[in-house]
Amino acid sequence: MALPIGELFLLGFRGAQIPRWLREFAHDFGLGGVILFDYDCIDKKYERNIFDPAQLAALCAELHALPSHPLIFIDQEGGKVRRLKEERGFAPLPSARMLGRMSAAERLAAVRPAYHELRELGLDVNLAPVVDLDINPDSPDIGSAQRSFSADPAIVEECARTLAEAARLVGLKLCLKHFPGTGGAKVNPHDHVMDLSDCLTEPQVAVFERLIARIPMVLFSHGVVNQWEKETPVCLSSVAVGKLRAIAPQATILTDDLQMQGVQKLMSTGEACRRALRAGADFLLIGNNMLDEQEQAAHYARDLREACASDAAMHIHAEESIDRIRGLKP
Repeated sequence: MALPIGELFLLGFRGAQIPRWLREFAHDFGLGGVILFDYDCIDKKYERNIFDPAQLAALCAELHALPSHPLIFIDQEGGKVRRLKEERGFAPLPSARMLGRMSAAERLAAVRPAYHELRELGLDVNLAPVVDLDINPDSPDIGSAQRSFSADPAIVEECARTLAEAARLVGLKLCLKHFPGTGGAKVNPHDHVMDLSDCLTEPQVAVFERLIARIPMVLFSHGVVNQWEKETPVCLSSVAVGKLRAIAPQATILTDDLQMQGVQKLMSTGEACRRALRAGADFLLIGNNMLDEQEQAAHYARDLREACASDAAMHIHAEESIDRIRGLKP
């Protein structure tokens, strides 16, 4: 029986309806998950997958009906990183920085309606909370976008626990990001290779270690930590994956989008898929937003399946990851 390699893929697609290539991919390989966006980076328009609540609910129902019943992911952090916006009829959600300045009761009251809405619409996983410490308030991807709760680890952990409770109440899954912490970065991984070697701190890594039992899903960044594995983004690093697996062996590990320039300047998407799986990652995220590689998805799946057939260790990683991913599905 062929390895259902598609379970390892978390794919984005362009358009408000399920395209033919995605239906065929799910049929031929299985499909672990899809990620939805409101903004199309290629067309530079807010005309992608999300238009209003009724349309989104119908799309989610159709996606769940695909073979292997993929999980549906979204980035609904709050503030600037919010795919479901109020002007489209969705619930408000403050930025992480604003949430970090609230009391626990205020924070829970602010988050619960939005999380309830996510589940009512059919979304399974919110790619939040960001638990990167606000080490550099001018950081182009974290601090300047108000995506961090605080520079204080205690406040960050308190906020994450509140969000975890709100999610638990409605049956929503969350995902910690961006391991091992990118709040001190000087560049944006969407555009550049991001070196974290001189700004990674033990207190930052410890935040992930303490929260992983409560939120056992983690998105690994494209940050390079040379003291761990030289010139290797952590989402492709067996050393980085091993550090987290030592604490939480069954945690679900996602790569950040492999089409970001933080990876693309080093290698192709196909090579990144192979290296991520070999390193021990579970979900391989290809958003098809910064690049349109929708038609190459089947090629990436076949290539990965062939690589597993000739590499016993990689095949074992794939089987373990497929089991983990299937365990997340209803």
